[in-house]
Amino acid sequence: MTKRHLLFLRDVLMYTFTAFGGPQAHIAVLLREFVQKRRYITEEELMELNALSQVLPGPSSTQTLVGIAWKVGGLQLALITFFIWILPSATIMGMAAISYKMFANQAKFNHVVSYVQPVAVGIVAYATYSFAQKFLKTRVSTMLAIGSLIATLILQNAYAFPLLILLGGILSSAMETQPQENELRVKLYSNVNPNKVAYFIGILLFFAALGAIINQTSPFSLPIRLFENFYRNGILTFGGGQVMVPLLYTEFVEVKRYLSSSEFLSGYALQQALPGPTFSFTSFLGGITLGNKGYGIGGQIVGSLVAVIGVNTPGLILILFIVPFWEDLKKITRIKNSLSGINAVAVGFMATAFILLVRPFGGNWVAYLLMACTFVLLKFTKIKAPLIIVFGVILGLIV
Repeated sequence: MTKRHLLFLRDVLMYTFTAFGGPQAHIAVLLREFVQKRRYITEEELMELNALSQVLPGPSSTQTLVGIAWKVGGLQLALITFFIWILPSATIMGMAAISYKMFANQAKFNHVVSYVQPVAVGIVAYATYSFAQKFLKTRVSTMLAIGSLIATLILQNAYAFPLLILLGGILSSAMETQPQENELRVKLYSNVNPNKVAYFIGILLFFAALGAIINQTSPFSLPIRLFENFYRNGILTFGGGQVMVPLLYTEFVEVKRYLSSSEFLSGYALQQALPGPTFSFTSFLGGITLGNKGYGIGGQIVGSLVAVIGVNTPGLILILFIVPFWEDLKKITRIKNSLSGINAVAVGFMATAFILLVRPFGGNWVAYLLMACTFVLLKFTKIKAPLIIVFGVILGLIV
């Protein structure tokens, strides 16, 4: 490993502990530190990697950073970068899951949580609003978002998500792609080894089916099925962690009831106060799930590991597989056109999550006020989500 590679890893470590604010803020820091200051890649390369991470399912900030590492030092540096980026926040979230039960029955803890949770819902509301403004620019995209909102509210089924995402991508691709696209598609396929593509797809499908082939009476059943749950959500999440939240809430809280709405929101609020990837939130969910099922501390550690590995594996495999021939892939407009429909459906999912998250507030006007204040602060000021979370904690302690 060269001196330049070691310097890059040092910068990745610094970035890991200072990257607050989600994908939009992360890309600004990458532009300043990795492009303008260190010149690891060009601004054009960074923007292309960011665009690629939006096209692919998985954690967008993680994929962009891993893609930069691959360009700087190849596969080895990319993998080391991934672990440096993901481990600190995932470890903190896993520890929070283990210690959560110790405090859950304490009155003061619950009082503070009651002030933090509406702030977390306000963050979800703002994310939904931002995504709607960005992606719902045509009648078709608006109808897809409304349709996915209605469908998920009615069906309340985890397997509705892949079907709706697939439908949204097919509709937008079919309506927006011109006939001459076929020539570019043939050119791409001629540049890619068919055996490599088949091997790659086979790996993804094998892990996606893993949870289904395990006997549910097996003592390993829940951890393995949990891996499949997170892995499947990793494949379905386009646009980063803000889109993943409604998928996870519907499946883990509303459908399977692995954890309560209160536990989910507490973990999400904590993650918003930490630097690093939003996908590290899954470490908390995995730990809480196995803890609720009586697996003990050892089981909670396994749950956190299973969740983090499961949800990140598809995105990591995809970015490392596709970056080498991105120059050809980006020419295919059918792929880009399908993204608009996928994003529109994702906005519907986020709106569904917001409705489900607000429902437990009932007649608690304080919760609605905190949620509204959070939205207003994020919309009209430069105050970041971590500071609002801290303010919620302080308010819970003194009121």
